[in-house]
Amino acid sequence: MTSHAEGISIGELAARTGLAPATLRMWETRHGFPVPQRLDSGHRRYDERDVELVRQVVRRRDAGSRLEVAIAAVSLARASMTQPPAAPSVYAALRRTQPHLTPQRLTKATLLAMSWAIEDECALRAERPVIFGSFQKEKYYRAVEERWRELARVARVTFVFAGFETDLEVPGTTFVQLPKDAPMRREWVVVCESPDHPAMLTAWELPGQSSIPDSQRLFECIWTVEPAAVRDAARACAQVAQQLGHPEAAPLLYELADEPPPPPRELVQAASLLNRVVAYVDRGPRQLPS
Repeated sequence: MTSHAEGISIGELAARTGLAPATLRMWETRHGFPVPQRLDSGHRRYDERDVELVRQVVRRRDAGSRLEVAIAAVSLARASMTQPPAAPSVYAALRRTQPHLTPQRLTKATLLAMSWAIEDECALRAERPVIFGSFQKEKYYRAVEERWRELARVARVTFVFAGFETDLEVPGTTFVQLPKDAPMRREWVVVCESPDHPAMLTAWELPGQSSIPDSQRLFECIWTVEPAAVRDAARACAQVAQQLGHPEAAPLLYELADEPPPPPRELVQAASLLNRVVAYVDRGPRQLPS
């Protein structure tokens, strides 16, 4: 029996709620619920509040609610009584789940060009994509507002993560205001989740650049068109939106739970080549070897 001083094990939580441990793990993967504490050993631990929250979801589900709706309602009720959990870092999530992706240090000017390329392809070719983007300041969003309004018209769902106070209303767009301590406030995120044209770019700004011209500020960046990595980035974004009280993200997490098919080898090779091209272009002709 697990000591309650250490918390409740997943086996005990399952026994007390009438669910199988595998079901609880699936809920966590697909819906970000329940949220366990992790011991140094990696084992999950819960508390008495988690027992009651899971029971509430089971009652709502058994009463006829869809599972994702029941989880979203219970999660929102919990958030109204406690401080919301800290929003995770999308960049860190990709480094953890896709360690083969090679980070690059690129200037803001290069990241902006890459973001526009992803957005343009997404708008022109992707079939009803799900789009996520983040903006550190309102002026950065205002500079590309027309582009993002157009993206919202062609996308099935669009989420904008705002590192600023906002009461903006754009049809088809959900604005997610980030807390002041949210890691995503220092990140650059563009994700186009689509079966036919997936692409994502995420980066974090290197500290200590207050005297650097804006276009030359350096970011550590990873990008890819590999479907599994793009799916992971989309899941991380949807989890942030759900944790910050946006129930429309819950059914989206359910949709994103399945793994996409592996990419063709040629696609991976082409992405690797383009990654090198981007690095050389970013350095500029003066820094290229003669």
